[in-house]
Amino acid sequence: MLRTFITNSSRVLHRGYARLISQQSKRSQQTAAAPIEKSAEDTCPVSSYNEWDPLEEVIVGRPEGACIPSFTVEVKANTNQAYWNFYEKHGGQLFPEKHLELAVKEVEEFCNILRHEGVTVRRPDIVDWAKEYETPDFKAKGLYSAMPRDILIVIGEEIIEAPMAWRSRFFEYRAYRSIVKDYFRRGAKWTTAPKPEMKDDLYDCDYPMSNVQDRHILASQGKFVTTEFEPCFDAADFIRAGKDIFAQRSQVTNYMGIEWMRRHLEPEFKVHEISFQDPNPMHIDATFNIIGPGLVLSNPDRPCNQIEMFKKAGWKIVTAAKPVIPDSHPLWMSSKWLSMNVLMLDEKRVVCDANEIPTIKMFERLGIQPIKVSLRYANSLGGGFHCWTTDVRRRGTLESYF
Repeated sequence: MLRTFITNSSRVLHRGYARLISQQSKRSQQTAAAPIEKSAEDTCPVSSYNEWDPLEEVIVGRPEGACIPSFTVEVKANTNQAYWNFYEKHGGQLFPEKHLELAVKEVEEFCNILRHEGVTVRRPDIVDWAKEYETPDFKAKGLYSAMPRDILIVIGEEIIEAPMAWRSRFFEYRAYRSIVKDYFRRGAKWTTAPKPEMKDDLYDCDYPMSNVQDRHILASQGKFVTTEFEPCFDAADFIRAGKDIFAQRSQVTNYMGIEWMRRHLEPEFKVHEISFQDPNPMHIDATFNIIGPGLVLSNPDRPCNQIEMFKKAGWKIVTAAKPVIPDSHPLWMSSKWLSMNVLMLDEKRVVCDANEIPTIKMFERLGIQPIKVSLRYANSLGGGFHCWTTDVRRRGTLESYF
């Protein structure tokens, strides 16, 4: 039943995407030859040094056309065992239509609220993610353009495009290129990290992961499904605090990827590698989310192994409130700890899930005003408010907080 349901959904949604893609192509042709113009009075359209300075412009992802990834080894290593059968049966097809429709409505409302709070919102292009592609080393279908935090990170006046680690995300950058080219034309620095080949050598194809206990043991030993064949990283494994950037080795970010970022950003920025008691590390912002100068939300289920380093630096460590999302709600690509995956509008305003009452009360105790938005169906695709966004411009300067 579900296979037929998803397949029929794909046909209906594809017709709409085809029209949108055609419209975007015409717009791109009209602007492709636009000259680069930047006057001396212009300020850089890209400027952000941390996670909490006043937010002025942001990219918000799109649920439209989100595809279920094929059940490859790198996907298996990053997903809940309860959904493995779902991936095996439906990989390469669109996520269920009704769920996507509800996610689209939630994200549109999120965008409207950001605009109401004075934030400029940019959106990626519509792309046909169900279309199969082939490189000399592999075949795959796409995933989505839902999580700009995974692929784009802004460090100062530079926007960096991450190489990613899943084959289904190889061409994800295409959805953001029109935006990034616009920023470049207006004066931003644009860097693309080395594109990985994604040969079988990048993955431990015999990675043992039959249960969560196996993952705990392997992660504690520093063993992951990605190898050191070539640099790979998701931008969401890095989090910024002025001159100090914190990164984790995860299932999608290897040591070569962290070292590439370190060499690229030094000496102005220092990249610190930190780790957590996490059986399935993938993206740092639902484990260790910096929400202010010297203020960090820490996941009680995944404590930081270097927490004393932060305490000695005078940071305040806030234990994140337990999530309340029900077990019945599908979380195909994430954990319940998206409750702490919040977006700071400034030091005193935070966008958080309207359903997560304990988290709302936690922020109120901290003297931070919660702006409540529902993102429950969008959560199922793998991200909270921080994941669904890349902050492009925040009003602030480069400082040291560590």
